[in-house]
Amino acid sequence: MNKSWLYVILTSIFELIWVFGFNTASVWWHWVIIVFVILIDFHFLSKACENLPTGTVYAIFAGAGTTGAALMDVFFFGGHLNIGKIIFIGIIITGVVGLKLAHNNETEGVA
Repeated sequence: MNKSWLYVILTSIFELIWVFGFNTASVWWHWVIIVFVILIDFHFLSKACENLPTGTVYAIFAGAGTTGAALMDVFFFGGHLNIGKIIFIGIIITGVVGLKLAHNNETEGVA
């Protein structure tokens, strides 16, 4: 696996950590930790963009964050999951996978 894709995975994970922190922070030092996690997150985001198309990286970053935040809301914060949410989360995941596949075809010269 290309090291840049590892950075994409890490930036997606760190994004979910700081989004979770936004919902749980209650004292000033929680916010210090959140800012630190955001800085780490953007470091991994910029590293991923060094060797991968920025649009693909950002789409995965945003898609993982959107999907993760929606599921986090359901599983950790008492939100509700309905058929509409499931369908649209599926559309986001399909788009992210499609971008990854399109990138693979592009790098193999099959664009």
